[in-house]
Amino acid sequence: MENSSHLKADLVLFLVTILAACGWVFSKEALAEMPSLLFIGIRFFSAGLFLFITNRGAWKTLNSSPLRHKVWITGGTQAVAMLCWIQGLALGLHMGTGSFITSLGVVFVPVVAWLLFREPASKSTWLALPVAVSGLGFLSLEGGFHSDPGLIWFLLAAILFSLQFTFLSRIAGKIPAVPLTAAQLTLVGLAGLITSAMVETWPAEVSGEIIGWLLASILIATSLRFSLQTYGQSLAPVSHAALIMVLEPVWTTLAAVVWFNETMATAQMVGCSLIFSALLISRWRLLIPRRYAS
Repeated sequence: MENSSHLKADLVLFLVTILAACGWVFSKEALAEMPSLLFIGIRFFSAGLFLFITNRGAWKTLNSSPLRHKVWITGGTQAVAMLCWIQGLALGLHMGTGSFITSLGVVFVPVVAWLLFREPASKSTWLALPVAVSGLGFLSLEGGFHSDPGLIWFLLAAILFSLQFTFLSRIAGKIPAVPLTAAQLTLVGLAGLITSAMVETWPAEVSGEIIGWLLASILIATSLRFSLQTYGQSLAPVSHAALIMVLEPVWTTLAAVVWFNETMATAQMVGCSLIFSALLISRWRLLIPRRYAS
């Protein structure tokens, strides 16, 4: 019975990584006619509002929590991270490379927790860090960061995502998942809409095709994806999610190749391979028996 539950979790989380990769494609397509900040604002505000409407007690639960101020801090950090991410997607030339850089947030989390809260970091973290930096070094060859401004935004997003995850880990479990998720999505949406109103010119109209990509981003890549991820992680130990979620940048890169005909230079392929190795090293202690973990 336990094996059946774990198999179901693996299949659900595997689907989540594919939906996450699809989210990159949906977003990139929508940006063809929509300003980036307006898009991210509508996408996340709609998803957050949907969760609040369908879970009517969510707002009351959140508002009565003594940790609500930490929710706003966590959500605000995620909002800035998402604004950096969408700028990277709008300005970047290589979506696949950007996905690997963004995934570095996983490697940075233990370092951020150590710097801010003196939480001890495992040996695997310190082993993964130089590998990740080496990967970034290869990506900067052939004018990578200079010729592709999106990569800098993706790196900033990765750092901010690691900060957000660190904050989130300190309140997760103390506040129900639905109110917490709804609040964060809504804050990201509000930040995007307010910032967009100040700095962007909104189009008079957008085509039906772009509205379709926007709806796909809201319903599939945001609402469905995060709901399935929460469900999948509830069925199996964290080690299962740790390994399977590493696949997201791989699927994103494949999607970029198939959908947008992206190509990678040799240095970029080496850099992405090193970053992928760093992801596996950083999660290694979750993938092996505890008595062997570093």
